[in-house]
Amino acid sequence: MKMSRQGNPRSKERVWALGVGVGLVLAVALAVGACGSGTTTSTTAGVTTTSLATTTSAAATNASKTLVVYGAGTLANPFSQIITAFKEKNPGITVNSHFGASGDDVKDITQLGQPVDVLGVADYSLIPSEMFSVSGKSYASWYIGLVSNQITFAYTAKSKGASQLTSSNWYKILAEPGVKIGRSNPAADPSGYQILQALQLANGYYHDASLSASVLKNSPSATEAETETSLLAALQSGQIDYLAIYRSDALQNRLKYIALPAQINLSDASLSKTYATVTVQGPKGRVTGKPIIYGLTIPSNAPNSTLAEQFVAFVLGPQGQAIMKANGFVVISPALASSASAIPSSLAPLTKAWPK
Repeated sequence: MKMSRQGNPRSKERVWALGVGVGLVLAVALAVGACGSGTTTSTTAGVTTTSLATTTSAAATNASKTLVVYGAGTLANPFSQIITAFKEKNPGITVNSHFGASGDDVKDITQLGQPVDVLGVADYSLIPSEMFSVSGKSYASWYIGLVSNQITFAYTAKSKGASQLTSSNWYKILAEPGVKIGRSNPAADPSGYQILQALQLANGYYHDASLSASVLKNSPSATEAETETSLLAALQSGQIDYLAIYRSDALQNRLKYIALPAQINLSDASLSKTYATVTVQGPKGRVTGKPIIYGLTIPSNAPNSTLAEQFVAFVLGPQGQAIMKANGFVVISPALASSASAIPSSLAPLTKAWPK
């Protein structure tokens, strides 16, 4: 059965499962009594809230500060680590974080009115196309390109055909009868339409016009989910053989992955013209192929824009960049700014103009 979005519009994190429903409730509490201070992190009913309170004057000053961070599912691990590090430098703040399909994150802001301070998406173009002008209203006026990635297929030693798989015959193995391939919904998640772009590029690269269709025969709607990261458990348990996903996730989860050529994997900015030769259906109309660059912005109606600027600066700083790199991303330094005039002045020194 095709994966569907669970929960109501106020849910802070969506979880999908393949073939079975999975409910996850985690609660972790850490008390430190030596200094009369404590740290608490909890996840309940899909809501991840991390808070830190101390009895110091600095903490008292920041006690009312709350930061809401929304991010692509593939940003969950690095951003959670960055949030922890950011809070250590800013005692007394509360951070509410949510990670899911980038397209859904944008809709939560523009259609459901969710108050968000920082938004990170797996495809920067979602910000100008779906937030700059929505029914006469602007939800953002700038964005920053902070890291790049590449699309691939992850697999395990148990995956069908894995022992015969090579970098040159991968598409033949994935097209064999009985192989099950998972991927995300192209109407909600960038990796969903980026893998379709990669397969179209593969048609030309391998001079096989039927390649894409042959592979996609093994990826029916029953193995499609709102986000590719929600299918990791299905891959690891053997319910699916291959998963269309980002290289960063394969590295974070210690998975084998296919090293697709740069002409296919959407990782190389110098191949932009090649990538632009393919278009597929995305969240809103056709989406042209381009290098994968993650975008970051502060929505125009952010409740705490000052604290949001501090967080974005931390993400773009040495510690934030080190965490992103350690999680398998390629850091863009300096980060790319869409507009020098629109970007907050505090962030300008950390960026350079986006190449034309």
